[in-house]
Amino acid sequence: MPSRVAVIGAGAAGLVAARELRREGHDAVVFERAAGVGGTWLYNPAASADPLGAGSVHSSLYASLRTNIPRECMGFFDFPFVADESTGDPRRYPGHDEVLRYLEMFARRFDLHGLVRLEREVVRVRKDASAASWRVVYSRKLAGAVSDELEEEVFDAVVVCNGHFTEPRLAGIAGMTKCVIFIYHPSP
Repeated sequence: MPSRVAVIGAGAAGLVAARELRREGHDAVVFERAAGVGGTWLYNPAASADPLGAGSVHSSLYASLRTNIPRECMGFFDFPFVADESTGDPRRYPGHDEVLRYLEMFARRFDLHGLVRLEREVVRVRKDASAASWRVVYSRKLAGAVSDELEEEVFDAVVVCNGHFTEPRLAGIAGMTKCVIFIYHPSP
């Protein structure tokens, strides 16, 4: 029986989840807080200037980042991740910009953009006690607004694909705040 399913995150996992849900006849709605698909691979240059994310920059990338996994292991079984000849970079370990292009091509190839609601941050998900459904509350970024507008929708199921690279996890070391050093973390 077809269901209405919320997918949180439009990175690799969220995009493939949406595609597979649609293939199975479900109505998928993807919520993405950023202005584009790609999840952690959507580079924000401000992140390089704010390596610990103190200014609320959500990115795990830096300008020269390359993957530590060969492209052959990153691609989807029916959509191989082959070297982009137009960049002239045939290396097996692609840069973040090439991974983003691959995910954008995947979204175009499988017509997923129509399922994705950009600049929508899910702030709460709760099970509806009186029904077999889930209430998803999200904020919508509005140009010129003082605060984000909250909206709520009901879904039969929720798939969480928000990743785990958006918040830094730093060890608590005695005296660390008194030390004059630069601390970088791949998850600002």
